[in-house]
Amino acid sequence: MIYLAIGVLGIVLVALVLNHGEGRIIGLEPEQLAGLAGSGALLAMIAAGFWGEFRSRMGENLRALAIWGLLGLACVGAYAYRDEAREVGNRIVGELRPGSATTGPGGSVTIARRAGGDFQVRAAVNGRVQTFVFDTGASAVVLTAENAAALSLTPKESEFSVRISTANGTTVAAPAYLDSLAVGDITLRRVSALISRPGALSDNLLGMSFLSRLGSYEVRGDRLTLRAP
Repeated sequence: MIYLAIGVLGIVLVALVLNHGEGRIIGLEPEQLAGLAGSGALLAMIAAGFWGEFRSRMGENLRALAIWGLLGLACVGAYAYRDEAREVGNRIVGELRPGSATTGPGGSVTIARRAGGDFQVRAAVNGRVQTFVFDTGASAVVLTAENAAALSLTPKESEFSVRISTANGTTVAAPAYLDSLAVGDITLRRVSALISRPGALSDNLLGMSFLSRLGSYEVRGDRLTLRAP
């Protein structure tokens, strides 16, 4: 390759000498042709050096080239199918950790049913994670007294004025407002809630004061899907 470059460079020099700067050579001005020939010769010498090094370790270099080529294809494929890969990853997380919200198309959120048969939903209340049981029979979001206290929500005795039904019978709860309630990427502000008396409930309930403000929600098989307003 280097000999070919030297030969071409020699031909260009001869043409420039014979031209005497009197006109174009193969459509180029003499200065342009000289610059192009010099650049081409330099690139040819660099390429020849790389080729010599490459050829001396042909097998190893071909393997490295193949590996880099496969990595490049993998990167292109991962970028092209990034949305599908994200959804698959989210579903795997949901299976391994029931209650964790996985984001799907259009900002929807999906929760997998846990082994006990109900849907346990991990949600952030005022920025702090709490676990809720999905319950369409509850008219409002209900916090246990213990979980409410962890959020610095401690109603006075006189505020327990709302009657609610629980698995242990009828009791009273205190009304409250949550600054924010987030499930996955879905966040609602100023959500009305109830705080139960100590010992009245064992679980928080994700009730209709949150669910009714969503765009929609549905249970299909072992999947609960929530959609943003």
